[in-house]
This record gives sequence, structure tokens and C-alpha cells, in this order.
Amino acid sequence: MKKTRQFLRGLRGGVRISCATMAIFAACSLLLAITASDLSAQAPAAAPAAQTPAPAATTPAPPASSIDLVGIWQGTLMPPNAPKGVRFVIKVTKAEDGSYKASLFNADQGMSPIAFTKVTVQGADVKFDSSMIPISGKMSADGKTIDANFGAGGPNPIAVSFARTSPDAAWPIPEPIKPMAADANPGFDVVTIKPSDPGRPGKLFTLRGTHFVTINTNLNDLIALAYGLHAKQIIGAPDWAGTALFDIDVVPDVPGQPNVKQMGILVQKLLADRFQLKFHHETRELSVYAITLASGGSKMTKTTAGPNDLPGFGFRGLGDLIVRDLSIKEFATWMQASVMDRPVVDQTGLTDKYDFTLKWTPDDSQFAQFRGTGVNVPPAGDNPNAPPSLYTAVQEQLGLKIEATKAPDDVIVIDHVEKPSPN
Repeated sequence: MKKTRQFLRGLRGGVRISCATMAIFAACSLLLAITASDLSAQAPAAAPAAQTPAPAATTPAPPASSIDLVGIWQGTLMPPNAPKGVRFVIKVTKAEDGSYKASLFNADQGMSPIAFTKVTVQGADVKFDSSMIPISGKMSADGKTIDANFGAGGPNPIAVSFARTSPDAAWPIPEPIKPMAADANPGFDVVTIKPSDPGRPGKLFTLRGTHFVTINTNLNDLIALAYGLHAKQIIGAPDWAGTALFDIDVVPDVPGQPNVKQMGILVQKLLADRFQLKFHHETRELSVYAITLASGGSKMTKTTAGPNDLPGFGFRGLGDLIVRDLSIKEFATWMQASVMDRPVVDQTGLTDKYDFTLKWTPDDSQFAQFRGTGVNVPPAGDNPNAPPSLYTAVQEQLGLKIEATKAPDDVIVIDHVEKPSPN
């Protein structure tokens, strides 16, 4: 997941997510990102891993073209808001059984490779399968190029041409960024806060290298991110808390890339220093959504992520969610932060972390956090093949239930807060 989030971040010069291709990627560690014009390939964001391609699942290759796919393929992706483009490299090898395996590298940022789960070649058609970044295209007759769609199958794939390249001419892959020490309690060396461009769509939280960056974020967003709350758990906020939008760039005073917890610490200190935030906690009965186990039990798969991998929560499209290495409690936190119109509490009793996908048709109550930033929930329409509602999808696909109820929950009551001065 860490790997995917990192790549996503790269699509925006550091971001991973996309929402024209709409993506939210907890990439970056938490990296919740929704932008109305980036392709999300993770956010996506995270800790470093080996430079060599991670082993991909091998599957017998079907009869294919006479041209072997093995080698190095590289191309420059040109997503919106990235005028210089993002360079990607695909390295393809062949297993003993003759099947292909391949991994994707970002040549512009130090990120771990993403291993494709399956590679197939049929005639000129080439497919690199991945739950997060599928790529499909056609190979030229001479076997020198592949004209492909990056994010194939998603709502807004981006065209890219990959050229076969010799090892000597291949783009070097940057060293992965080292993580911040796990016990570090970071503050910040430099913080830049500016009013957001009113014409720039989307909303973004991400890591760019070691920098923590936000775009089109308001005070409610920042408090929710820092303390793991829903906006409805913030009491006494001024009127501008949900409307004044800021772009923020934070440089930590500790070397390395922060993890999810450390990003929360950074934002807490930012709020206290630049917003002069003072508050106290209370417990109040709130309208919430409770996640419980359905009668048939869980249908989810325990994560295959490594101990140093960061979690992932990303959308390939509204209602097309990929989760990696999250507990249900963490899943609930991300759902309340990005999707739901009220707090979400975990009552499943499950403690494991899971990898899963979830597809549903959003309704008007969902993704309200992004209204006013160019992200809109399209009407469901009359498509007979549309996915079910979230509540049906969660039960059918995950073995869980989401139900509206009331429950005591933590709230933050704001005692004092100020608009930050731009710099």
C-alpha cells in the first residue's frame, strides 16, 4: 500500500491521488487526497523499501506475439497539474515457467516499486494488472513501443507511450526516502500557509518527500486530520472554519519521512502555533454510523503488507475504493474523513488489518467534505449495471454492516482560534 500511495503522490509532483480520476490516498501515510484533476496511481506515500522489483504473482502467459516483452520500458505520464510530467519505468522479466512478471518504478521520486499481479500479452495487446494502477495498451509491430492507458479501467485513464530502452539508457531510479525515526516527536522548521487559489479544484493531504503538503484545506479538515475526528465532532468553530481554504507546506525539524502518527503530531503543533487553537474535550451523544459484523461474518482478507509499509486508502473513482493494511477502526476513521456525513465508529471487535476493494454507488449524503472544491457526486442515473448502495456493498463485499445509530463519542470544543496570517 505504501508503494501505491507513493506512486500516487508522484503524479502531482508529490501527490498521489486523483480525482478527475478521483482518488483519495492515504497515501502518504495518511495521505488522504482528493483532487479534481490528478491521476491517482497513493498516493499515494510512504516508507522506503527495496530497490529491486518486488516479486509479482506469476501466471502462465497466453499465446502472445512473437516479440518478447522482457526488458525495460519507460515513458512520461502527463497528468493535469504536472506540466513537467512524471517519468515511469516498467521492468519486465520472465519466470522459469515462461510467464511474465513486472514492476513499476517512479523515476522522479524515491519510492518503492509496485509489482503487477499479472502480465498478459495476446497479439499486440499488453496488460499489466494491478488493483491500484492497471496499465493496458498495444505494442508496435517492431516491439519498440507500447501505447498504453495508465489507470486503465478507471474513470479517467491517462495515455502514455512506453519505449523499450537499453539498460545503459534507462532512467536511474532514485533511492527511497528514509522514514523518520519511529520514536520521533516532530515539530517544524518551516511552515508556509497561503490562501488557496479559488479556481483550483480538489482537496489534498499528501507527502512530497519529507514535506507535509495540503491544498484547499480548511480548519475543520486540519482538526479532523490531527485528532482523527469528523467535522461534526468539532464544536464551537467559527463560521470560516469550513469555508476559508488554505494551501500549507510543512518542513519537519526531524529528518526522514513522517508516518501517519507523526503527521498528526505535525498538524497538531501547526494548529497550536499558527491558528492559536485552544480547545477541550467532552463526551456527547452523537448521531453516528456503527460498523458491525454481518451475520455471515467477515469476507475480508488479512493484509499482506510488510511491517514498515504505510496504510493505503484510495479511490480510483467515487465509490471505487481500495484499502490496504488498515484495521476496521482505521477504515472507519478514513470513511468519516472522506465519505460519510457523520462520525463512524467501529463495533466489530476485529483487530486484524485488511486489504480489500469496495465498489458502490454514492448518494447525495456522501463526499460532502469536498463540496466547494470542484469535486461533485454525479447522479446515479438509471444504469442497471451500477454498483449497489454503500450499505448493501459493505455487507455483500466485506461481510460488514453500516447502520445509523446514536452513541457517546468524543468531541472537541473550541475555546479560541484565529485565522493564520499568510506567509
